[in-house]
Amino acid sequence: MSDDIYDPDFVAGVFDRCSGAYRNWSAVASFGIIRSWRRACINGLNLPAETTAIGVDLMAGTGEAWPHLFARFPLVQNITAIDISPGMHRQAIDRLHKDREDRITHLCSNMLETNLPSDSAEFAISTFGLKTFNAQQHAVFAAQLKRILKPGAPFSLIEATDPIGWSFRPLYRFYLDGVLPQVERFFLNGAQDFTMIGAYTRNFGTGRTVLLALRSVGLSVDVKYFVGGSAVRFSGFKPK
Repeated sequence: MSDDIYDPDFVAGVFDRCSGAYRNWSAVASFGIIRSWRRACINGLNLPAETTAIGVDLMAGTGEAWPHLFARFPLVQNITAIDISPGMHRQAIDRLHKDREDRITHLCSNMLETNLPSDSAEFAISTFGLKTFNAQQHAVFAAQLKRILKPGAPFSLIEATDPIGWSFRPLYRFYLDGVLPQVERFFLNGAQDFTMIGAYTRNFGTGRTVLLALRSVGLSVDVKYFVGGSAVRFSGFKPK
């Protein structure tokens, strides 16, 4: 697979086209497990329950992590939602609850080039956006994450992986590479955008390039795998 799939315009196009169906499709395709993974991402944030922190959601998509975030940290003051896809932002805005819309700031931007102020975020989360970067981009991402976070601020990032060594990996790969493309072909007008998930997760592997990138910039990182290694969470903080 060509590295062209990591070109920002290509990524934005993929998620623009599938934004309308993304929320329901991701839930059905993962048999609902993706919801527990989003919750696990939020659980990886080392913050007091009563925090009034200001944070960022990187590659925020349609904002599926926000209900979990506000359930655990109801007093969070503001989230800046960064995503490269205008379609994802539109879907997120359409789904915002009226009692929290004043606490979400939307930024349609490439995370790798964002000019958010340094040392400004008191926490950072990311759910299922890391696979859309290659190894070189992971290095840029890690540097940006470190720059944006305040000293001592926590982060939690979760991503689907290619679970090498898992006994069910052949079935898992067959499902991603064989079944889902056919479902999309017949039930989603054949756009073949969701099938990119299979390519992205295969290239992402176990997420080692993310771990190395985060540690190389000096961030403190813990790693936890879920469901036989089919998802990974990187959680930690920026040292003071």
